[in-house]
Amino acid sequence: MDVNINQLIQTLAIYALPVLFAITLHEAAHGYVARHFGDMTAHAQGRISLNPGRHIDLVGTIIVPLVILFLSGYKFLFGWAKPVPVNYSALRKPRQHMAWVAAAGPGANLLQALIWAGALKLAVAAPENMFSVPLRLMSEAGIVVNLVFMFLNLLPILPLDGGRILASLLPSRAAWQYARLEPLGLPLLVILLLTNVLSVVLEPLVGVSDALIRAIVL
Repeated sequence: MDVNINQLIQTLAIYALPVLFAITLHEAAHGYVARHFGDMTAHAQGRISLNPGRHIDLVGTIIVPLVILFLSGYKFLFGWAKPVPVNYSALRKPRQHMAWVAAAGPGANLLQALIWAGALKLAVAAPENMFSVPLRLMSEAGIVVNLVFMFLNLLPILPLDGGRILASLLPSRAAWQYARLEPLGLPLLVILLLTNVLSVVLEPLVGVSDALIRAIVL
């Protein structure tokens, strides 16, 4: 039990900052791009912010990820933040701009994965000491966390970003019919998670992308 507790504490110390940044910048990016295209909703509510407190959901950001991380043997992470409010009808070109607003979150995660890869390069190049080792472990976690968030959110399931992107690309009638399926999205994700389908889909994507980023940066 002590070993598990120590492992959990070490895992939390390594993953805390990458997860907070991944969630915060993901959500802030949605609000920033929405404001750019004319929707001031997130701006008016103070959600275009780098303050994690404005985006953290107690259940989705803290409790659920910890439980899943523990139950998966520290191999998988799943969670969510408070969604940034977007009034798509306020966008100058609602259907077209909806895709850009949705893509902004995964785009922010990809950028963070590359930044963490740069930090990893610095950690590997530095002499091994009390700072370089934690930085290396945190950077490795940062790459994986952001890739998981990116690919998870790109799944074509509403209300995920991939679902928003797909809805913006479909013909109007098909998009309307597809949007009616949104209430089933979260239950479907839970089923995919519990049946391990989510891991089967995401692990190869994350693994190949992680290896590619490391090959380019290192």
